[in-house]
Amino acid sequence: MSGGTGRCSAVEVTGDASGGTAAFRPCALIPTYDNPRTVRDVVLRVKAHLPDVVVIDDGSGPEGRAAVEAIGAEGLAHVRRRPQNGGKGAAVKTGFQFARELGYTHALQVDADGQHDLGDIPQFLATARARPDALILGAPVYDASAPKGRLIARKITLFWTDFEAGRGVITDPMCGFRVYPLAPALALGRTGDRMDFDIEVAVRLVWAGVPVINLPTKVRYIGRDEGGVSHFRVFGDNVKISWLHTRLSFQRVMVRPWINLYRRLRRPALPAGR
Repeated sequence: MSGGTGRCSAVEVTGDASGGTAAFRPCALIPTYDNPRTVRDVVLRVKAHLPDVVVIDDGSGPEGRAAVEAIGAEGLAHVRRRPQNGGKGAAVKTGFQFARELGYTHALQVDADGQHDLGDIPQFLATARARPDALILGAPVYDASAPKGRLIARKITLFWTDFEAGRGVITDPMCGFRVYPLAPALALGRTGDRMDFDIEVAVRLVWAGVPVINLPTKVRYIGRDEGGVSHFRVFGDNVKISWLHTRLSFQRVMVRPWINLYRRLRRPALPAGR
């Protein structure tokens, strides 16, 4: 793995909505796997709003690797390469660790294929700055480019996520446009490595007590003629997501109530007269 220091300047803000002081030093986090035609443009568009960018190359082939290496060589981003492809979740978790090593407190994650409306970055950052304790999730507004099969699958996933995290807490558990507070995200421990990651990390952060703020954002599916590449494995990833919901639902019914009871019993009793 290699880390490029680049020519990125830090943005640090102190203060939070509750009147306390909390460091807010965000970076953009862009995981990529074989996106040679789009990743550079995404980096440049992100940098128009946030100068600090981290790119994680998840074992891309020669063309994708060369594109990411060029980004690092030009000082456009901090770059780290994974020696082999591990999946989106694995790449994002590598990004969390790298961002923390670089001294960042929050990671604004966007996909490398250009499907997200990066003009919404200022709104996401302003919301995260006001609520540095919160997980900021993109709530996608799709146009006609969205495949119907994907929309149906998302509705099924949302049904289960409502059960696992609470109805309406998470508007969309799969959108890759979000802002993570790094400390609680890194404290979660083991989570999925592939497309199941986005769902699992959101639910488990809710269970950890992290508040969620959902922000609407436009999403456009990018065709192959524009460099769009889908790494969603219809069979393999759907199996992983189904197994994930089985595990989370079981924990929601059989484990979480006992954890919540234990936490309530451990709370110190209020002094008499209060």
